[in-house]
Amino acid sequence: MIQQNKIDALREEYQELEPRIINPVEMQDQRGYRKLSRRFKDLSRILNCAESLTECQSQLEDNQELIKEESDAELIEMAEEENLDLKVLIEKHIEDLSNLLSPKDPNDEKDAIVEIRAGTGGEEAALFVADLYRMYTYFAEQRGWKQVTLSNNPTGLGGFKEVIFQLSGENVYGTMRFESGVHRVQRVPDTETRGRIHTSAVSVAVLPEADEIDFEIDDNDLRIDVYRSSGHGGQSVNTTDSAVRITHLPSGVVVTCQDEKSQLKNKHKAMKVLRSRLLDAEIAKQEAEISQSRRSQVGTGDRSAKIRTYNWPQSRVTDHRINLTSYNLNDIMAGNLSEFIEALKLAYKNEKMTQ
Repeated sequence: MIQQNKIDALREEYQELEPRIINPVEMQDQRGYRKLSRRFKDLSRILNCAESLTECQSQLEDNQELIKEESDAELIEMAEEENLDLKVLIEKHIEDLSNLLSPKDPNDEKDAIVEIRAGTGGEEAALFVADLYRMYTYFAEQRGWKQVTLSNNPTGLGGFKEVIFQLSGENVYGTMRFESGVHRVQRVPDTETRGRIHTSAVSVAVLPEADEIDFEIDDNDLRIDVYRSSGHGGQSVNTTDSAVRITHLPSGVVVTCQDEKSQLKNKHKAMKVLRSRLLDAEIAKQEAEISQSRRSQVGTGDRSAKIRTYNWPQSRVTDHRINLTSYNLNDIMAGNLSEFIEALKLAYKNEKMTQ
């Protein structure tokens, strides 16, 4: 049961933060104000949920008193029916409040950089990169997230060797983090003349987006090269040195971007990806320091592991981490990922609770 004294303490914290959130002086400290805003938003959700729970419990008590004192059979029946709905709502609010009060990964609220790369399977793998890209685009639209393509390397048949994009919105990384890993596809490629099923693989990396205030990079640690873009055509291709390659010397991480006509815009996009990769590497380093007995099978995002198989002949999608299978492949490819996402979140939460 949720402790009332804990809710009261959070309400006092909310009242303390309320005037600060509109204080222009607080807004001048960008890093501090961002943390303040996130905390204020979290407290608002918790208190709204707690208030809804209290209202339902109060209404249930009133109905129970009415049932004891009322002699009108019709009113008693109405109150009893309402109580059934109230009990369901109370259980839901208690579960929601428990989730809101449970410890969170501070990166969950961040936006995300998603990188999809073709693996084994040649052109068929590249086509599956395009399929996953569309799937995540539809999923982002359903969630009301904003998507911006940062970089892509298209092939002649409509696929991608690589595509990198940014997702921004509410709880993006906390939702998308479980998509990191190897996605396997089993189907008959368009180029197959004998009707044989081929197996191809694509890797997905979901990185928490690191802002400048979150992850500072020394300019002396960077080597920035510019060169002429290459591609299928366009006014800027092979005419100006707009493409940018950034090398982070201490780590050896290399990021390139040539999508924009402007060298400055390409540099800005490349730096976004670089910061996120370095932050992701830091998170992976921290997780590596955790003992094997405490490492989460769902949450580590090991990109060398096969996490999901998409089987076209059987219209089947299987997530191997939680042994969940769906036979609604078309719906899933249309962005309806919630069944898998929510199941993975629950598995992650349950595993963390047992550690």
